[in-house]
Amino acid sequence: MITPFRVEIPEHALADLHQRLDRTRWPDELPGTGWDYGLPQARLRELTRYWREDYDWRAQEERLNALPQYTTEIDGQRVHFLHLRSARQDALPLLLTHGWPGSIVEFLDVLEPLAGRFHLVIPSIPGFGFSGPTRERGWDVHRVARAWAELMHRLGYRRYGAQGGDWGSAISRALGALAPEAVVGVHLSYLPTPPPAEGVGELSAADQRRLAGIGEYLARRPGYQVMQETEPQTLAYGMADSPVGQLAVIAARFAEWTDPAGEISFDRLLTNVMLYWLTGTAASSSRLRWESTRGGPGGSLACPVPVGVAVFAHDITLPIRAFAERSYRITHWSEFGRGGHFPALEVPGSFAADVGTFFG
Repeated sequence: MITPFRVEIPEHALADLHQRLDRTRWPDELPGTGWDYGLPQARLRELTRYWREDYDWRAQEERLNALPQYTTEIDGQRVHFLHLRSARQDALPLLLTHGWPGSIVEFLDVLEPLAGRFHLVIPSIPGFGFSGPTRERGWDVHRVARAWAELMHRLGYRRYGAQGGDWGSAISRALGALAPEAVVGVHLSYLPTPPPAEGVGELSAADQRRLAGIGEYLARRPGYQVMQETEPQTLAYGMADSPVGQLAVIAARFAEWTDPAGEISFDRLLTNVMLYWLTGTAASSSRLRWESTRGGPGGSLACPVPVGVAVFAHDITLPIRAFAERSYRITHWSEFGRGGHFPALEVPGSFAADVGTFFG
């Protein structure tokens, strides 16, 4: 059964949020350290003040409710999704999957251009947002991919494309492997390409720089990743109890993973944070890494369908095409000088155009 859904957050939940923001207990901070120890307090205080005094959740809620939203139960788990039908009856269905610490909010600015060419299905990953917390073990990227295949089947889509970045990249590749007869192609805005076990071979100077960046990232992975892989429950207590704690973890990633020349509005960032805070999904969203690192590899997933890759210059790491072509059937590769890990938010025009080019 597929049920229409509306976002209706009770007023007491917003009052509780404001009270918690008012009671924030700020840690000490050494002077003049900048980002050496993590997110600077001045930046977090600025965001927190805006959240408490200027941010209007009801306006954001109204915008979300202007979109067609639904829920259904798959494999014992509620799945929330947007479903926008194109005016073109022969449009290709396209499944868009977000990552962490993102949400369906990532795609708001690309709905209009993409809906002109595609029937759009944009689900919240189980354990994220309005899909709510997962209730049992085993929700890794492969199980999410199976849920996506079932979702598209229920919607009556027999052939469709898949797009994703971050966790959405791994889930989309897993979906291509699971249902190659249904998935016409997979477009990725993020693709990890760790050095192959058989050796790197000859690389251009540019690819050598990318390889060095990948090595540095793997050697100094962010602390949250280690915690999500080993102790996601321990990590979740502070985020579930403190809205500023939740904001700090997400805001730091957005600051570090986006194009420094660009800007994501406070309203859009905070709406993304609210989808974690209001749904109590700090713990369950963190569990996806724990489950996926035990359920199968996240970097090199078999995917037999055509793959398109859009590389955005300020992403976490930049993929090396020669490595990617050893594992995937790359039929499209584009490079952009602007944008980072959240391209649909940062450079929506470039993102939408590249998706259209690949599937066109």
